[in-house]
Amino acid sequence: MINILVLCTGNSARSILGEAMINQLGAPQIRAFSAGSKPKGEPHPGALRLLAAKAIDTADFRSKSWDEFAIPGSPVIDIALTVCGNAAGEICPLFTGAPIRAHWGLPDPADVGGSVAEVDAAFAETWRLLEMRVKAMIGLPLEQMEPHDIQMKLNAIGKMEGAA
Repeated sequence: MINILVLCTGNSARSILGEAMINQLGAPQIRAFSAGSKPKGEPHPGALRLLAAKAIDTADFRSKSWDEFAIPGSPVIDIALTVCGNAAGEICPLFTGAPIRAHWGLPDPADVGGSVAEVDAAFAETWRLLEMRVKAMIGLPLEQMEPHDIQMKLNAIGKMEGAA
């Protein structure tokens, strides 16, 4: 099994969506977690609405620090994916497993104001962009690839439509 940690600064929107989607589409070969460098404390309501609309149970999603994945006994992380520019530029803790790092920068739907419909549309667009990336990643023979090749392919996937 490959463990992926999806990282963003606040761990309230993009990284939560990434965790949910990777777990939905990649199981049982891939397991995902999410975390942030400065967690907001709770998932964004727009993220929770979208996940509920996709029939994904939201009960276990929480905004948490990436430090939780750097302590003894935490899951060994094989791949760390940043989905926001801030997290990509920050110095990450040393995660158990010395993961491959790649960047999939996406616009933050949590920055969108306005009506619930406008916010939900922004989250739906982020979901669409993430889905293209996750499906491309899942199509790779990750378990048969060398770490450098995985990193190159994942970074190329990060440059797909909508990259921020």
